[in-house]
Amino acid sequence: MSRRDGGRVGGRVVHGLAVAMVWVSASAWAAGKPASAGWVPSSDGTEVVDVHARQIWARCVEGMHWDGKTCRGEPVLATHKEALALASARRKADGLDWRLPRVTDLRRLVNETGARRGLSQALFPAAPHDWYWAGTAKVAAASGTANPYNYGTVMRSQDNTGLNRMAFLNGWAVDMDSGDARDDMPKRTARLPVRLVRPQD
Repeated sequence: MSRRDGGRVGGRVVHGLAVAMVWVSASAWAAGKPASAGWVPSSDGTEVVDVHARQIWARCVEGMHWDGKTCRGEPVLATHKEALALASARRKADGLDWRLPRVTDLRRLVNETGARRGLSQALFPAAPHDWYWAGTAKVAAASGTANPYNYGTVMRSQDNTGLNRMAFLNGWAVDMDSGDARDDMPKRTARLPVRLVRPQD
């Protein structure tokens, strides 16, 4: 189970076997779950359309490619700046408006692909079990999605200088196994997978 932020993740301590059993159970469920009617793979299989939100998702994370059956290759683990550069490069290459998804976009992937938490393996096969970069820019922009009991959240300065500095140094990320979000992921040192999204034409 891969968790990358140069240290602890979201202030959580992993407790061996119990966490491993939960993770394996969730993975086993996701592998057999059918795709929701609101989520439709594109004709070539490289994208997934969220019919209700009118968004199109890359089926594979950056660095991987669709081979007709699944996603192959090694996922790119990028800093926040590199993640933005990947989105920009894909926009230029495809001529389409690819971007980093917002926290609410990523959480929709987790929440809307079934009753249980986690990505649908039918829709997003071979997806890394990890935190993913979000494009939400402001620390307070996704109110209610961060852990209010996180020590860093409680102790933050509420003046504009403190918030601006945090927004510069830290970014939003979403755990794609649980839907949990955090706004203190170190932009310069954390290396996370990147999944891009664009509006439906």
